Amino acid sequence: MAIMSFIFVFFFFSSLQPILSLYEDQVGLMDWHQQYIGKVKQAVFHTHKTGRKRVVASTEQNIIATLDLRSGEIFWRHVLGPNDVVDGIDIALGKYVITLSSGGSILRAWNLPDGQMVWESSLHGPKHSKSLLLTTNLIIEKDNSLIVFSNGRLNAVSCIDGEVLWKKDFEEESLEVQQVIQPPGSDFIYVVGFAASSQFEMYKINAKNGELLKHESTAFSGRFSGEVSLVSSETVVALDSTGSILLTISFHNGKISSQQTPVSNLLEDSPGLAIIIHSSVTGIFAIKTDAATIFIRVIGEGKLEVVEKTNHETVVSDALSISEGQQAFALVQHAGRNIHLTVKPAHDWDSSLLKESIKMDQQRGFVHKVFINNYIRTDRSHGFRALIVMEDHSLLLLQQGAIVWSREDGLASIIDVTTSELPVEKAGVSVAKVELNLFEWLKGHVLKLKGTLMLATPEDIAAIQYMRLKSSEKSKMTRDHNGFRKLLIALTRAGKLFALHTGDGRIVWSHLLQSLHKSESCRQPIGLNLHQWQVPHHHALDENPSVLVVGRCGPSSDALGVLSLVDSYTGKEFSSLRLVHSVAQVIPLPYTDSTEQRLHLLIDADKLAHLYPKTPEAIDIFQSEFSNVYWYSIDDDNGIIKGYALKTKCSGNVADEFCFDSRELWSIVLPSESEKIITTATRNLNEAVHTQAKLIADQDVMYKYISSNLLFVATVAPKASGEIGSVTPEESWLVVYLIDTVTGRVLHRMTHHGSQGPVQAVLSENWVVYHYFNLRAHRYEMSVIEIYDQSRADNKDVWKLVVGNHNLTSPVSSYSRAEVITKSQSYFFTHSLKAITVTLTVKGITSKQLLIGTIGDQVLALDKRFLDPRRSVNPTQAEREEGIIPLTDSLPIIPQSYITHSLRVEGLQSIITVAAKLESTTLVFAHGLDLFFTHYAPSRTYDSLTEDFSYALLLITIVALVAAIFVTWILSQRKELQDRWR
Repeated sequence: MAIMSFIFVFFFFSSLQPILSLYEDQVGLMDWHQQYIGKVKQAVFHTHKTGRKRVVASTEQNIIATLDLRSGEIFWRHVLGPNDVVDGIDIALGKYVITLSSGGSILRAWNLPDGQMVWESSLHGPKHSKSLLLTTNLIIEKDNSLIVFSNGRLNAVSCIDGEVLWKKDFEEESLEVQQVIQPPGSDFIYVVGFAASSQFEMYKINAKNGELLKHESTAFSGRFSGEVSLVSSETVVALDSTGSILLTISFHNGKISSQQTPVSNLLEDSPGLAIIIHSSVTGIFAIKTDAATIFIRVIGEGKLEVVEKTNHETVVSDALSISEGQQAFALVQHAGRNIHLTVKPAHDWDSSLLKESIKMDQQRGFVHKVFINNYIRTDRSHGFRALIVMEDHSLLLLQQGAIVWSREDGLASIIDVTTSELPVEKAGVSVAKVELNLFEWLKGHVLKLKGTLMLATPEDIAAIQYMRLKSSEKSKMTRDHNGFRKLLIALTRAGKLFALHTGDGRIVWSHLLQSLHKSESCRQPIGLNLHQWQVPHHHALDENPSVLVVGRCGPSSDALGVLSLVDSYTGKEFSSLRLVHSVAQVIPLPYTDSTEQRLHLLIDADKLAHLYPKTPEAIDIFQSEFSNVYWYSIDDDNGIIKGYALKTKCSGNVADEFCFDSRELWSIVLPSESEKIITTATRNLNEAVHTQAKLIADQDVMYKYISSNLLFVATVAPKASGEIGSVTPEESWLVVYLIDTVTGRVLHRMTHHGSQGPVQAVLSENWVVYHYFNLRAHRYEMSVIEIYDQSRADNKDVWKLVVGNHNLTSPVSSYSRAEVITKSQSYFFTHSLKAITVTLTVKGITSKQLLIGTIGDQVLALDKRFLDPRRSVNPTQAEREEGIIPLTDSLPIIPQSYITHSLRVEGLQSIITVAAKLESTTLVFAHGLDLFFTHYAPSRTYDSLTEDFSYALLLITIVALVAAIFVTWILSQRKELQDRWR
């Protein structure tokens, strides 16, 4: 009996720890997934009394989504294709979301509650044109209808099933339709636009059958510019090509009348170039000049009257119908740290329905768009809520003078990402804090033990969750010994930097960069990339790391560059520079100064090299390594690859001691009639090579060709640079190169006939893997090339190693012209790829894994052993022991190998891997429209416990086992004594 009791107690307590460890491991995984929709360009509110209140939005990233009006959470969303740009959205019949996209070619209806597509119609026409969507209450043949103008054709489409009820072509080549208008309560439609940019055209169409009722036109001595603004159902305003004359055009009862008003007559000072701000407010429109925003009322026979002029940045909403015959619109103006929201009735400018002032984070920038919605308060008065889109692409809902919720949708357009270490945990903690932490620690483990034994009350469970969030190791703002906790520094298209904590994905800080802010001197700032500027190791307790943000003032490569230096811990922009030269290429150098600032070379469009930081110490360090600096440039359009070295200091207007001329060392000119560069790849500068030799099955040694100067280049036939299937297999080929960028030597060249891009490639250690499409087999393929150094074959002699007669310590140079051999193999792969990278680890001989971004927006881990070029159909016993997998024609896809599990990273663009300090572990960050982070162990984790491991339960288990052993021993001794007395 005693032995049975011991066994029971032993198994009971020993089973508790694995169960809890498994539970803790599942909860403690550092996976997080965040969903975004991008910068909103159109929004429609749905606030009927029945059902949940929501807002429907379309974005610049071609997403249609509905958001919860209470919290901003996504109800549903659809990501359309890259060419399926959303032109218009609306809500029909109170239950369908209507979208017009693909240049007006596709009209869809989506079910509002769940986002299921109800119907889809293709709308083609005689020519390309502006796309316009008009939702009406018009009933044709018992069907509610939509009016759509696209591709030079006016269509009436049924809301119920998407059937085209009638269509009317506008085939005149020079006609540019600007507006489609249905006057309230009428059964006809006005179609207005310009012909040859100097003639105004008006068409009156029967809305029931599409019959042309009337066509009028009038000529203008100048030329029209930009779009027209609708100020009533029968009046529009437009600017001439110089932006100095306003034209008011009326077409009442089908008769056109116009009036010209110089913009200078409306302003006392010279306004400069004016543009019309798009709005649909009846009787009022706005124009914006360099100096001010002017609101103008149309009165009488096209006469114009200025009602307000403001020097503040102002945004105007579309008109909102709040009751029969009454409209309202919103104005948002910036004033210091606040924004002023004003809602006015369209018929009375001097009165206001709402005035609110909201304190706004300056790091969000200016308001770009505003959409308003009304509701009825308890006192039966009108209340308003405003949805605003900020300069940093964030989305906010304002109501009753406060921000109800906000979304950081700028993270849907990340340009570049780098990482930063967190601060070192400083020593010196008070005794009171230690005692408090000890009490909290004991209390927490007691509560977790009660939860494991299923004895916890609901209050205990809530306390467990709260303490877990409060004291979670993974969300601390200090470094951990495994290197899991870091900051992800992300640069977005809006010119904003975000610091994300890898533990839980929260935003630690964000900063809208002044250097990438639109200004007089920089009209079109564009962020390019991020680089680590200062990474303190010796002064980690005293110095903060910082990052370098590189941008330029325009899309062309010869536009002037801008630089920003940002503190990685605080987000403070402590330095900002507007350069006097362009930035075509940034080269981080492997040298640092005494403050651990990394040296960088910025190459301009004229191939001049500029050294940063511009300090005497930096120039001294650089001069000592002057002869070891090489770089290359790639001209994709002309198929030219060139290598450069430094020559002398610059001469001329840009001369300074930090500027250097370059000299061309070599060039490779690819035949433009047969090859076009589509992809290049290089090794990750932070990659650690754990072994330079590879022991093969026959106990032979092959030495890897390890070079940081290796470049992979893929070219295709010019005809095959389009979409897959655009050419025949005979007209298509794929050529790949491995090039040494110091000497220009082509180490390997291989041709895949009948193959086509796009090509995704990753270069690591001595191998490259690339993915492409095989037109002959009608399947995707992945190929691998491994390159080995034959010049080190002598080192395989053991006696030479013993007597020291070997060349293992001889210097390695690109000019030594090593003898190389390559091994290659190709495999079928069932998926199209969006991105590909490789796992990185700091230490340990870890099996490499390819991380593949699939067309389904998931991340798949594929063991590099499947892409071993030495695989054969029947490997020998020695090869099997080495780990060679038998050859198959295709690569396996194992469902358990998806590291994103069942999640999708919509619009997946890039996968970034960062080595952790823990052996065999890498941190993985995937971004697109969504963000996903996890830590991944290619060779599985061992000899380590999870961060949430329950040490208290382990201690209790050990004590209980010792006590059980002691008790059973006493019982056993007593039973043995009783047996002897018998």
